[in-house]
Amino acid sequence: MAAARVLLLLSGRAESPGFAHSVCRLLGAGPGLGPWSTHCGLKRGRLVLSDGPLPGASTRLPLQRSPFCPFAALEQQFGARAAELPTNRGVDLGVAVILQSSDQTVLLTRRTSTLSVSPNLWVPPGGHVELDEELLDGGLRELWEESGLQLPQGQFSWVPLGLWEARIQPNPSEVSAFMWLGPDVAAAVAATEDGTETPRHLPQELPPSVLAVELEEDGGTRPLALPMSTLLRTTPTTAEGKERVSTGTKFALRLWLQHLGR
Repeated sequence: MAAARVLLLLSGRAESPGFAHSVCRLLGAGPGLGPWSTHCGLKRGRLVLSDGPLPGASTRLPLQRSPFCPFAALEQQFGARAAELPTNRGVDLGVAVILQSSDQTVLLTRRTSTLSVSPNLWVPPGGHVELDEELLDGGLRELWEESGLQLPQGQFSWVPLGLWEARIQPNPSEVSAFMWLGPDVAAAVAATEDGTETPRHLPQELPPSVLAVELEEDGGTRPLALPMSTLLRTTPTTAEGKERVSTGTKFALRLWLQHLGR
């Protein structure tokens, strides 16, 4: 579960955006992909973005969004129902390192062909910033893990270059849709058993559908209201091709819920 690693200052009021929100939209960015000039600062491992100058020193950086922001589309499609999306997930933080050598060349790496997400892409070293890391520390760690380069402290300089609002990039050859499942719905799904009848004592407050994102053949995406009945389906395990949650997934969900209970 992603912690709130990004803090927004909107008209001076602090707000931690949820993962279902477009940071660009909350900052008042206009239509299109950008980039937009945004006030930026770093504070105790959190990225602070503001629609106005930050108290003290701050930097103006270009902010750009990806070609498709799935949750912006969900908001437009479902309106108030977007509130059904989990509210206890913050916007997570990643970093990419544009490493410039003394001869003014930069390092790119190619992702392996065996990766299920974005294989064979040329990208700069980078990845997830851990909860206990500053942005620079996370970048240096990812650089070392991916390239073996360990920069000695005091022998390099760094500057933040820009901001990118990223998105999930599922591999369309392996994935046709994705969704985020909250504990309440997960508990109901985990309580079902394939080859039997649906449990009679399910929570009454379950929504009729769950918001998902579906991949289209042309590479685009669209919002999908997945009926709750599909998630609770108890089709016999011998029925191939019937859309349902797998038996192994239900087992994994039960283990996850037990972990949450601890």
